[in-house]
Amino acid sequence: MEKEKIGNPNLWITCVAKQRKKSEEMDINDIQNDIIEEFSEVEDWMDKYQMLIDLADEQQPLPEECKTEENLIEGCQSRVWLTAKEVDGRVIFEAESDALIVKGIVSLLIRVLSNHTPDEILNADLYFIDAIGLNEHLSPTRSNGLRAMLKQMRVYALAYALRLAPTENPPQNQPATNTDL
Repeated sequence: MEKEKIGNPNLWITCVAKQRKKSEEMDINDIQNDIIEEFSEVEDWMDKYQMLIDLADEQQPLPEECKTEENLIEGCQSRVWLTAKEVDGRVIFEAESDALIVKGIVSLLIRVLSNHTPDEILNADLYFIDAIGLNEHLSPTRSNGLRAMLKQMRVYALAYALRLAPTENPPQNQPATNTDL
């Protein structure tokens, strides 16, 4: 696995930009296993928080026109905007947050779930969250936010699963919004 220094000079993490293409070819469990391996390379949680901040810095910003009330995730203390679109039967997520650690967390979720089919997303066992110790090292409000982000991603996947189901008059390829659900 190729490595590149990002942020803290003593901290090696997999470069998100290099992993993006690789992630498109991997299944959800393979991506989770890579994340577990990356986070296991450091023991100190201050360094792991730095990894999340580095991931946030690498994430593409969400276009301003997508930062709307309807794209805000309810249940997050920080402001988190999440959008989803369907491309060739796969759900593509984009997100932004005004808090770096939260943006890093949503970046991990996007890395794992984006570019997969709705059924893959809905049936995914996201074991990496516990395996890297994320749940136990987040404040209660950030843990609630993590659950809210996951819930919204699954709601989008469910909406696209229903849209992609065979019907007599299939809907046009349009992005789902919170108000569609």
